[in-house]
Amino acid sequence: MANTAGHNRTAARQPVLTPGDKPNIQFIKRQRVESITGLSCTELYRRIAAGTFPKQVSLGPKSVVWVESEILAWCDARIAESRGEAA
Repeated sequence: MANTAGHNRTAARQPVLTPGDKPNIQFIKRQRVESITGLSCTELYRRIAAGTFPKQVSLGPKSVVWVESEILAWCDARIAESRGEAA
């Protein structure tokens, strides 16, 4: 439950975009990716290696993040796929 509340606080801080504005890119850590997707750390990296999950972005030698919009798009595609809809 705490992770969901944290996500809502993040969403509330997003500025309102007007036409022509470029949306801000939001980086998220692995634990948040696991929370959003329900996948384990091992499964995330297994799917990345298989090319079926968005790759992480390296911020330095010991720091990686994911682009939140890519993770949410992946989730949307899984929902559409499971319901037989076009993503």
